[in-house]
Amino acid sequence: MTPIVSIIMGSTSDLPVIEKAAKFLDEMEIPFEIHALSAHRTPAEVEAFAKGAKEKGIKVIIAAAGMAAHLCGVIASMTTLPVIGVPINSTLDGVDALLAIVQMPPGIPVATVGINGALNAGILAVQILSVGNEALQEKLAAYKEDLKKKIVKANEELAQIKYNYKTN
Repeated sequence: MTPIVSIIMGSTSDLPVIEKAAKFLDEMEIPFEIHALSAHRTPAEVEAFAKGAKEKGIKVIIAAAGMAAHLCGVIASMTTLPVIGVPINSTLDGVDALLAIVQMPPGIPVATVGINGALNAGILAVQILSVGNEALQEKLAAYKEDLKKKIVKANEELAQIKYNYKTN
């Protein structure tokens, strides 16, 4: 099996957040790989990964980083593949990482999800991959229909909760 999505995290301490993307990709039956690479501690390895990802068959990169969060932008600067940044809440409530990822210079875009938003990164990666892939679009539609059903069910359950002044 050849991976088509790479999940890159700055440190294995990011795994509890990033595993939500991995689980979603697994659910959607998308082959992926996971690596820990640091823009600051392993810059040569980051460069080798970014420059070789396309030739390896990777179609989308999810990059997660906290604090200064340079990993996402560094990878994006060395590839034409779409990069989805996941800011990790490690300091300053993750706002430092969010700003570092979202404020890229012109020509080096990084699609950025919310702080610790790895699930949305996984969903966005699958949406990118689904362009021109009807079977994958159907899986996404089924996933979103399940989300709708969960909210409808939750609303039905809320209707059963009674309070003296609740009007619905």
